[in-house]
Amino acid sequence: MSQDNTNQALLKVENLRVSFRVNKKDSVETVKGISFEIPRNSTVALVGESGSGKSVSSLAVMGLLPPDTSSIAADSKIIFEGRSLLELSIAERRDLCGKEISMIFQEPMTSLNPVFTVGFQIAEVLRLHMGMDAKQARKRAIELLEEVGIPDPKNKIDAYPSQMSGGQQQRVMIAMAIACEPKLLIADEPTTALDVTIQKQIIDLIDALRIKHKMSVLFITHDLALVGEIADHVIVMRNGEIREAGTVEQIFESPKDTYTQALLHCRPTLDTRPWRLPVIADFMNNNGALADQKQRPRGLKGDEEIVLEVKDLGKSFYSREGFFGKKEFKAVEGVSFKLARGKTLGVVGESGSGKTTVGLTLMRLHQATSGQALFEGKDILSMSNKEFHHYKRRIQIIFQNPYASLNPRFTVGQILMEPMHIHNIGANDSERSAMAYQLLEKVGLPTIAFHRYPHEFSGGQRQRIAIARCLTMKPEVLVCDESVSALDVSVQAQVLNLLQDLQEEFGLSYIFISHDLAVVKYIADQVMVMNKGKVVELANSDDLYLNPTQAYTRTLLNAIPKGLQH
Repeated sequence: MSQDNTNQALLKVENLRVSFRVNKKDSVETVKGISFEIPRNSTVALVGESGSGKSVSSLAVMGLLPPDTSSIAADSKIIFEGRSLLELSIAERRDLCGKEISMIFQEPMTSLNPVFTVGFQIAEVLRLHMGMDAKQARKRAIELLEEVGIPDPKNKIDAYPSQMSGGQQQRVMIAMAIACEPKLLIADEPTTALDVTIQKQIIDLIDALRIKHKMSVLFITHDLALVGEIADHVIVMRNGEIREAGTVEQIFESPKDTYTQALLHCRPTLDTRPWRLPVIADFMNNNGALADQKQRPRGLKGDEEIVLEVKDLGKSFYSREGFFGKKEFKAVEGVSFKLARGKTLGVVGESGSGKTTVGLTLMRLHQATSGQALFEGKDILSMSNKEFHHYKRRIQIIFQNPYASLNPRFTVGQILMEPMHIHNIGANDSERSAMAYQLLEKVGLPTIAFHRYPHEFSGGQRQRIAIARCLTMKPEVLVCDESVSALDVSVQAQVLNLLQDLQEEFGLSYIFISHDLAVVKYIADQVMVMNKGKVVELANSDDLYLNPTQAYTRTLLNAIPKGLQH
């Protein structure tokens, strides 16, 4: 963290008010007159829950709000190096925000063009804004990919976004954002999809680039542990308003607002496992006090009933090499584990380690190359599609990316009721809609959400919809693929509590895939560590976190954000 901050602000936001039109007559104000400054050579963190107005504020700075449905109040001001951004022409704004102000978006899959290689997309930025020729741009693109931790960048530069993991796609976005060495970098949840080691690498990289190029950073996040490691100043937002602002030391060591205090207490820690995680409402309704809770025991004794046994699972992908040859990439190799009924297996590892491939292969969304997955003694990988249809309801998956997994043409009500229709759940639509309303309430969404469309929700809210849809079928085995990674700390706590309630009520078994080791420690009975497609370590969660036997596991644990560091 920089201590050499000047008083002169690079960016000033004054009385910013942003409204969105909901119909021809009515509009809703999502940002309600906020004011803040970003000093030169410093990092300002904008913190708050999903829907608090963080991303809308940053899009207002970038000039990326939709002109047909949004409006900025006439008395609002956004001043960058003495220039009023709201008074610039579209062309001037585009040129400024392409080079001097750059943004890392939250969701790489909606930002990367699927029909172009990642190298082409990075090089395009360099050609447009830096005037490089094709050869110079390619060379610089390879350097940028290496900087952001992409393995084998000389080959990966010719890969398409679909050939990269979610974490690798986000790193490509970061490479594009820093390509022009901007004066202000807006990072909107830049590490949400990244594993802990790459997350730490990206945080260190952004901070190093800020120091090297005397750049300022607006870091938007819901993870306060990250804020403590990178930020100089913190702004806490809720419901479109600033609740508290100050130096990172003030916010962490003596927060004045009850909401800020609540944010600091909602995240799981490595040293405790309360029976239920506190949510924002718990803290604020008790005037900042939390009742002591008994600890939740986790772990396997060895005599549990096994609902799913995976033996020597393998999955390879093939690419063409030359005219007639093909090259094999072993994404998963020799993976074996047992999943006990009513228990949770946590699966951790870096991006590209094979975690998600294991989950997708078990769901038959990838065809296994080798191995077995015995569900109550029957191999679900070798059975016919007709035979497997019976098991689809019993084994479900919550996908990592809520933007891609929800049909944009369906209302939330239709999204939740569709699987009920397919699997004959509920006697009629009235009963099904009642179940859908109940699930919306359980995952923390208002009943009005039933009639709205996915694009009307924040990223975290969309993930809650995806979870609710999955739970409509009350499956026996649930694969959770980064299912809480996009959620702010309070909603994350709410969903983790919900998953635990459902596990206790219905005896559900979870395969919980995540890069967040604190969350895995909280919810998992057993933890399986993966690296390069293989199982590195498998042990009860408490044993693994207290006494990891492998160096790779220790590396992952050491990369967990610790909060405020000095």
